Amino acid sequence: MKSNTKYNIHESAYILTLGLGWFPKTPGGLERYIYELTKELAKNEDKVELCGVGLPEAEENLPIKLTNLASPDTAIWQRLWSIRTNYQKTRVGRPDAINLHFALYSYPILNLLPKEVPITFNFHGPWASESQEEGINKIDAFLKRWLIEKRVYERCDRFIVLSKAFGNILHQEYQIPAHKINIIPGGVDINRFQANLSPQDARSKLGWPQDRPIIFTSRRLVNRVGLDKLLMAIATIKPRIPDVWLAIGGRGVLEGALKQQTAELGLKDHVQFLGFLPDDQLPIAYQAADFSVMPSQSFEGFGLAIVESLACGTPVVCTPVGGMPEILEPFSPHLITSSIEVSAIAEKLEEVLLGKLPIPSREDCRKYAVTHFDWEKIAQQVRQILLA
Repeated sequence: MKSNTKYNIHESAYILTLGLGWFPKTPGGLERYIYELTKELAKNEDKVELCGVGLPEAEENLPIKLTNLASPDTAIWQRLWSIRTNYQKTRVGRPDAINLHFALYSYPILNLLPKEVPITFNFHGPWASESQEEGINKIDAFLKRWLIEKRVYERCDRFIVLSKAFGNILHQEYQIPAHKINIIPGGVDINRFQANLSPQDARSKLGWPQDRPIIFTSRRLVNRVGLDKLLMAIATIKPRIPDVWLAIGGRGVLEGALKQQTAELGLKDHVQFLGFLPDDQLPIAYQAADFSVMPSQSFEGFGLAIVESLACGTPVVCTPVGGMPEILEPFSPHLITSSIEVSAIAEKLEEVLLGKLPIPSREDCRKYAVTHFDWEKIAQQVRQILLA
């Protein structure tokens, strides 16, 4: 049985977090979320321990205890065994709250977690379904869902999701009771993502063209993010907007296929693949663009790049997928495409580029992000759930 004792949230606490990899070495949205969240929690004078795979032994100026449980380069069975054994070896003291973020790495330590400590799981997406979309077979997807995800979720007391869309998935597909699900959006570091450069200065720093309309997107190059459809949309509008220029930041398994598609569509002078963008260049890239675009086709639980772009003063066009509309609807609903299809993406891009739609100002974009998605405020909401 779980203890009913309430923790005094005004006291400092020992919060144990189990994540994935280390940001920025593995620059995924989940890794960034955990990195920013744990940093903010530590500012509260909480003792925060982050366990994960491939974490550095120590990090200067980071007020978090890092505990590396395994190497990401080992076989999966070795990794899971290492997670379990190293977790046992490194335990000192009982945490006041446990925060899990990834079902696979949580699975080996489930029966080692103290039963009287509340466990909160941050549901970042349906892992089995996302894996199936990226090409794993149905049997492996079935095992991921029913042997791993379901087992882990059954052990957890409460859940945090980034959007109503993912709350619905958690409730409907995993049968998690609605009263256990808490919706708290992701956050953005408003000190790092700023609107402190003119578009001209930002373009100069990156060597981007000064005299062309620029669209920017920062994405993992995988199926669900819709970059193939974005390229087709650019080809569709090119006859009417012949100087349009698309900058794509990110790496992934589809890089070769997308570059080939770019050539076949005759877009070599209209599309630039930037590869991995160093973290210090990402805010500059947002500010250099006329607007950003998120053409996702599925499983977009939040859309971190949207709030990053807005914090830099840059408007965003997105598809009506997952949690993305929940960010933009209160602010600029006319920038959400009518569907995920190429025609709808092309139509919206053209309307924006030709000035047929009102575009929020840099100041309004920045103000909206700071008001609603400042990590300092978001982390306090998360902390209240963890220690409830």
